[in-house]
Amino acid sequence: MEAQTNWGGKWEIFLQNSGVSGMHAILMPVINKVQYYDATIWRISKIKLPPGVPCHVVDAKTNRIDCWAHSVLIDANTGAIKPLSLATDTWCSSGGLTKNGTLVSTGGYNGGANTARYLASCDNCVWEEYPQALAAKRWYSTQATLPDGKFFVIGGRDALNYEYIPEEGQNNRKLYDSLLLKQTDDPEENNLYPFVWLNTDGNLFIFANNRSILLSPKTNQVIKEFPQLPGGARNYPGSGSSALLPIQLYVKNPKVIPAEVLVCGGTKQDSYYRAGKRTFDPALQDCARIRINSAKPRWKTEMMPTPRVMSDTVILPNGDILLVNGAKRGCSGWGYGKDPAFSPILYKPRAPRAKRFKELQASTIPRMYHSTAIILPDGKVLVGGSNTNDGYKYNVEFPTELRVEKFSPPYLDPALANMRPKIFAAGTPKQVRYGQFFNVKVDLNQKGATKENLKITMLAPAFTTHSISMNMRMLILGVADVKPAGAGYDIQAVAPPNGNIAPPGYYLLFAVHKGVPSTGEWIQVV
Repeated sequence: MEAQTNWGGKWEIFLQNSGVSGMHAILMPVINKVQYYDATIWRISKIKLPPGVPCHVVDAKTNRIDCWAHSVLIDANTGAIKPLSLATDTWCSSGGLTKNGTLVSTGGYNGGANTARYLASCDNCVWEEYPQALAAKRWYSTQATLPDGKFFVIGGRDALNYEYIPEEGQNNRKLYDSLLLKQTDDPEENNLYPFVWLNTDGNLFIFANNRSILLSPKTNQVIKEFPQLPGGARNYPGSGSSALLPIQLYVKNPKVIPAEVLVCGGTKQDSYYRAGKRTFDPALQDCARIRINSAKPRWKTEMMPTPRVMSDTVILPNGDILLVNGAKRGCSGWGYGKDPAFSPILYKPRAPRAKRFKELQASTIPRMYHSTAIILPDGKVLVGGSNTNDGYKYNVEFPTELRVEKFSPPYLDPALANMRPKIFAAGTPKQVRYGQFFNVKVDLNQKGATKENLKITMLAPAFTTHSISMNMRMLILGVADVKPAGAGYDIQAVAPPNGNIAPPGYYLLFAVHKGVPSTGEWIQVV
């Protein structure tokens, strides 16, 4: 049984000025700092490069320079901001974390489109950029982590293909055509930033526009085609959002571990064209789920409380889903969205149908095109960005937004504080191997905690941009034993069985008691 609360959550302003509009966001492992970056094309932000860091030469012929930062590292606790130098254009790029916690950012605009960039997770690390690393220009592409921790990148404007990212410092020259992207390309595109989820069998679920396939990264063959999802377009600029629902593991797992994909919102097929003519159609209101390992997979649809486009999907530490940001009409693009969706929606995937959605406390800040939302270790959601303009503009309908908020979901209701476990960091490993039994010690002043109401979850930090949360992944671990110990409990959990289930790398480990999560501790799967 989950602890009950009617508390609708709480918003707080965390930063008045993030320096850089939060178009792309990721939580960097171990150091608990958030990387925000936007686009160097604008040659301006709200924070200068630090002293001693040379300005970026924009045009060698005219010696035009750009001394503004386009990347910042923000301390998730204190809000301290460190500006970083980026030379290649990251506009509408993709990203993910290596097994060592290094951010690999791919693609972007113009000179940045073939680039792979690397930023290690340390307080004094700087960007390393390789402008010829990718074989195709990747603008609005999606990056996915493979079972061995390497990366796959697909799509982008005029790139109806995919490739594998080489080792740092090397250049890739091999491309694979994507029939799915060719077949789903329409006059508005609607297949940019495809949704890509690593299935529990090691294959890639790829969704573009309204169609999806299962692709083998080993053979590059399409293994399965899924039924079409009717109703409209779900990918950029139609911009619905998606999640791989939390994967339930056990002490002994079945041969086929179920995996389920959620796709919420989006637009009619021609919304981008119509928004260009200043007609802003209502967004789609449906959320659809599909069991991708089922013998006969089919989409099952339910309705959200309100229509939604450009929303961000965030898996919360207790396995619930938060839909936040976006609009109720229009689509992605500069000035193409109207009617901000101020109220987040909580979606409980394990609840009975018709009882899964709940509208929560509204924000007062419109979060339209180019917004982001990511989970923090303390269970709050960091919400930033929103720039529907070509450049940093403030005297327009939806100004460039530099304020950053934190949203506290219902499990942070002060009335539930005594239900909240605390992981004893010294009694919990920093690294685990696949299939390893390991102990998590928690402080919890509650009697009667059992395997049924005390869970261990592991959450991979997502790279979030343009309503897509790349590599977001949650595992609900098998628990072998829960024993009372001192002022709490010793929990014996089992690490994920292999890289198909959990690619190697850093995860936030949470203890969850009756739906109330602890603060997360970093753990590395090796």
